[in-house]
Amino acid sequence: MTRTKVLILAHGHPDFAKGGAENAAYRLFRGLNALPDAEAWFVGRSANAGLLHTGTPLAAIRDREYHLYANADHFDFSSLDPQNLWRDFADLLRRLQPDVVHFHHYLHLGIEAVRVVRNTLPGARIVMTLHEYLAICFNMGQMVKTDGALCYEASPAACHACRSDRSPQDYQMRRMYVRSFFDLVDHFVAPSHFLRSRYVESMVAPERMTMMWDAGPEGPRAPSRAPDAGGRGRFVFMGQFTPFKGVETLLQAYAMLPGDVQDACRLEVYGTGAHHHPREFQDRLAAAFKSAHPNVRNCGPYAPAQQATILGAADWVVVPSTWWENAPLVIQEAFYHRRPVICSNIGGMAEKVRDGVDGMHFQAGSPASLADAMTAAATTPGLWDKLAAGLPTTVGKEVAAQEHLALYRRIAPRAGVS
Repeated sequence: MTRTKVLILAHGHPDFAKGGAENAAYRLFRGLNALPDAEAWFVGRSANAGLLHTGTPLAAIRDREYHLYANADHFDFSSLDPQNLWRDFADLLRRLQPDVVHFHHYLHLGIEAVRVVRNTLPGARIVMTLHEYLAICFNMGQMVKTDGALCYEASPAACHACRSDRSPQDYQMRRMYVRSFFDLVDHFVAPSHFLRSRYVESMVAPERMTMMWDAGPEGPRAPSRAPDAGGRGRFVFMGQFTPFKGVETLLQAYAMLPGDVQDACRLEVYGTGAHHHPREFQDRLAAAFKSAHPNVRNCGPYAPAQQATILGAADWVVVPSTWWENAPLVIQEAFYHRRPVICSNIGGMAEKVRDGVDGMHFQAGSPASLADAMTAAATTPGLWDKLAAGLPTTVGKEVAAQEHLALYRRIAPRAGVS
């Protein structure tokens, strides 16, 4: 049996970086190695400069897993350590000789890594999964303007109006630079139809982009939970504390619940990361937690191994992001543990969660709309049971791996591009 050899790259390793893209990439790596006709390696970018003390930016973590020390410019993603890519990364490619190189990101890695693959292994197939809108939007890839408004279409003039620290010409050159590397990619994967549509409108031909679910979680599921005497009023947030994840909206919404509903409900907020963002945001968030109802708990960070326990004590998972999102891993986690989701009515969230079927939508960024949804969730008899019965089956790592392997094999190898 001929095995398809796959090298997967991500902008972090889930041992050290807990983002959804890193976990999706790693689950695919593990899923491929569980198949009899595939063989996979994983390279996760590291920010540990200590790796350079060994004379190489590469370090083995465990069998088939590596760290690659790399840094890149945040505007055009150009590598700040190009010799590491052209020498050590290229050497790894020559030693492994993968049939497919699958990028699950280029952030921090340096987008030139795509050209290194194309020049080093001209016949390899290059696949790239896009997890947000960084290639289109300089404002953290969120397609949210600096005044908080949602962005519907990017252009050099509109981007300059949003972030005036760069000229329209800079934005045009950025777009051209990124596209020069995207043109070397054989096929793109989008974890949501919404994200696919944004890239098709902007810079990727539709025949070069396929929508596929990321691999979902695995392991023990959260136990079923009987309702409290007051109903189904246990809510949980699990995610990063960023200005775009809607934690402030959620805290404001809880403060707007009717008094008797507040007293009967509970909100647990799990997450971290506020320290990476402006002090103004940190101060607002700290003040919101300090003034919150006693039934609101700031539980801090959590480990993936804690998910079943956390969700076992919850009725509803709230995803209040104020940006378009793509395919938030927390939605798959909620579905895996059989918990309905209350989410913003935009982007990949609204696509993944079917309003009235397996969850509820509310107006993005509106605490009042979210408060209405939470009140209905906590007080409507039979609603939780109806939505829980409508929850879909999540895609496991081996099913996702089989789907990706079929995609790899559909892509015809091509001659190199220099």
